[in-house]
Amino acid sequence: MAAADSDFAISTSTCPHCRREIPSSNIALHSAHCARNLQKCEHCGDMVPRKLMDEHYDENHAPIQMNCSLCKHKVERELWDLHTGIQCPQRMLACQYCQFELPAVDLYEHQDVCGNRTEYCQSCRKYIRLREWIGHELQFHTILNAASELSSDRTPAAAAEQPVPKPARPATGSLHKQLLLTVAITGVAVLIGSILYQSKGK
Repeated sequence: MAAADSDFAISTSTCPHCRREIPSSNIALHSAHCARNLQKCEHCGDMVPRKLMDEHYDENHAPIQMNCSLCKHKVERELWDLHTGIQCPQRMLACQYCQFELPAVDLYEHQDVCGNRTEYCQSCRKYIRLREWIGHELQFHTILNAASELSSDRTPAAAAEQPVPKPARPATGSLHKQLLLTVAITGVAVLIGSILYQSKGK
């Protein structure tokens, strides 16, 4: 008897309003109730009680503007990460030369001055501008280091007697990254400036 009951399958029908499978015996009553009380959200497709539709929209889909505590601009929720990451002019960035942190809007002018400071190169016995330090090392000291390695391979005793002095300020990966970031920011600023200049000319 139990086996016969388990073999018996309840037939279902699809509600034309909410697209759910409903037992066929209840489909007429369910469809009337569903059409009268529920509404499909045009943003997410969920079936929501009609009287709660405004609340559902406000909680889940309404654009929210957040106030940036640094620059005081209102930013939409979807753009918040972009704003705080690369757009906010008051976000703190470190100078690539002295590592001092200051607002992004002031960084270019600071680095322009800071990069003109000089530092003494022990190998050359000359003062080199910080902005030229990486190029200086690549141009002069990588060649010197390669030459010293070759000569030390040929005459190890002579190389041991006269060690080659290394540059006082080694180039680091973070310095290269900061230099690339500065170049990228400068490029964007120049592009925006040229667009604004062209629009004023028209």
